[in-house]
This record gives sequence, structure tokens and C-alpha cells, in this order.
Amino acid sequence: MSMTDPVADLLTRLRNATRAKHATVTIPKSVLKLNILRILKDEGFIRGFRVAGKAPKEQIVVSLGYDQHQEGLIRGLRRVSKPGCRIYVGKDSLPRIRNGLGVAIVSTSRGVMSDAQARAVVVGGEFLCEVW
Repeated sequence: MSMTDPVADLLTRLRNATRAKHATVTIPKSVLKLNILRILKDEGFIRGFRVAGKAPKEQIVVSLGYDQHQEGLIRGLRRVSKPGCRIYVGKDSLPRIRNGLGVAIVSTSRGVMSDAQARAVVVGGEFLCEVW
């Protein structure tokens, strides 16, 4: 089975696991997914992640975070640029998600970064997804 949109698969697994109040979720490994998860960890949406298993069937085990009321730290996620309809944003039109409470993840020529990082280095790119 080939996966046409690995980023959408990652977001769906995170969304479902958070709603089901799971402590961890396992995702097939890819460099793009690791970069997205690194941003989510830096922004405080997940507790952490680690790579498990042996190549070529390596998995990423993501530790999900919850607040004191057992609400998921991830309130929502949305895939923006899709394989059938790519969405690009320029350096001047980087989106601000939920007035800065959320994060836009952008794939730039300098790697995958958050909207704040892209603003800092003044680059635009493919608007992969938004998380709040």
C-alpha cells in the first residue's frame, strides 16, 4: 500500500490519538515527519518523540501532551497544502495562526520551519499545515 499524503497521515494519527486520550502514538518514520514533530515539540504541542525499530521499518513514537484538565495540548490541526493542490506563501504573506497561539509549518528552501522561524530568516515556502 502506498501512501499518497504522509503529512495528512501524520496529522490524522495525532488528531485521533489526542481525541482518544492516548499517551503515545506510533507513526511510520520519514525525515519530513521528524522535522514537523521537531517543530511541534519546540512549540509545546507534544511532549517528545523517539525513533524505534530497525530500518527499513523504523517508527516514530510520539509522546502526546495533556494539560491538568486532561485536554490535549493539540486543540486542532489542518492540512493546508495537499498533493493535488499545493499552497505556497511568500515571505511577506506568512500566516499567523489563532493570533499567534497556533503555528503554521512551512517547507522552505532552508528546511521545514515554523512561521516565526520563516519570518526571522525572511523566506516563504509551501504552507504544509497549521496546528493550534
